Amino acid sequence: MYHGPRAEALGYFESLGFNCPPRRDVADFLLDLGTDKQSQYEVNSIPSSSIPRSPSQYADVFTHSRIYGRMMDDLHGPVPANLIEDNEKHLAAVPEFHLGFVESTKDVVQRQLKLLSRDTAFLTGRAVMVILMGLLYASTFYQFDETNSQLVMGIIFNAVMFVALGQQAQIPTFIAAREVFYKQRRSNFFRTASFVLSNSVSQIPVAAIESLVFGSIIYWMCGYVSTIKAYLVFELMLFVTNLAFTAWFFFLSCASPDLNVANPLSMVSVLLFVLFAGFTITKDQIPDYFIWLYWLNPMSWGVRALAVNQYSDSKFDVCVLDGVDYCASFNMTMGEYSLTTFEVPTEKFWLWYGIVFMVAAYVLFMFMSYIALEYHRFESPENVTLDSESKGSASDDYGLMRTPRGSPTDDETVVSVLPDSEKHFVPVTVAFKDLWYSVPDPSNPNETIDLLKGIS
Repeated sequence: MYHGPRAEALGYFESLGFNCPPRRDVADFLLDLGTDKQSQYEVNSIPSSSIPRSPSQYADVFTHSRIYGRMMDDLHGPVPANLIEDNEKHLAAVPEFHLGFVESTKDVVQRQLKLLSRDTAFLTGRAVMVILMGLLYASTFYQFDETNSQLVMGIIFNAVMFVALGQQAQIPTFIAAREVFYKQRRSNFFRTASFVLSNSVSQIPVAAIESLVFGSIIYWMCGYVSTIKAYLVFELMLFVTNLAFTAWFFFLSCASPDLNVANPLSMVSVLLFVLFAGFTITKDQIPDYFIWLYWLNPMSWGVRALAVNQYSDSKFDVCVLDGVDYCASFNMTMGEYSLTTFEVPTEKFWLWYGIVFMVAAYVLFMFMSYIALEYHRFESPENVTLDSESKGSASDDYGLMRTPRGSPTDDETVVSVLPDSEKHFVPVTVAFKDLWYSVPDPSNPNETIDLLKGIS
């Protein structure tokens, strides 16, 4: 409607055919323009068809005004030398961020940890779920048969899937935090890298505790190899898997326009992770044109590493176990045979490759999150749908009509436009003459205070 000097605003709208009454505040007068109340300010000397009423009409009139033309000339004209000097002297010397990278990152990390500690509902719910699911798995497969490779691999697959997909529930939290980040980053509170690092650091304690509790219950109650080294490797693998998938879902939250897009994308990614993990469909059964999904799947690396961790133990590096001679029957040890059943390589270095891959995936996903937050933000305003300009408000229940401007008069006619279905009463006119209204005096109950005095 208008963008220009404050002192010229009143004169501009008066030139369009409006008149601000002497006792009317200018701000209230301006707020009434463009609404159904602006008719009371229209002057009679200007044709009604020339007075703007809709937003588009106001915009069109303003773009042809002298104020708009002068503003465009200033914008496209040369910059005054004094402004250039002030910019170099005062603005250019101001850093983009007030704090250094290390200091700001430290502050944001402390903030994220405090926010996490205050979210007791999430922490309590997550703790209950981890303990219950761990006890459910462990009690169902308590002290399993070590020679049943299908059962052992199934528990490994479910353990990896639980710690991985449990982070999917944080997508709404990540998206809500992203909206706050947009506002604070726009004001240069901190760098994008500081926000990404703080989120990753704040997830480490949760991931460590979840992996420790869930992994300990599963490992010892189900009956995996009872060596400290294998147990620590098992816990480490669950921990890095947890971090990698937390980073993945954090990236989806950063790269998606909203929750309605992030949730379907996460479900599709979960489907691909599970399908190409090497358990539901073994490696040799995956078509060649999809085998790259198997090698890029963090879940497959987790399952492979934990399987090698279990069956590479010296306990299974034997030919005869429980009366079965694996060397004579299959020309390989019991551990090698159990791994090849699911087409898992038998070399021990695959265990460490799996850990390295998870760490690399974690770093990659966090870097991708940084790129999405820094260069691909979804900060556009929400779409606003406007009704047709010719369509009146559904809530209006009366109309104000005037006599023609050619014969001005003070008489006004009120015409009811209520729907027929709403005419449940007979309209009446109430008049007051010499109306008084008194209330008791709080300081003296025997006296009254007159609020209205002889109103007619």
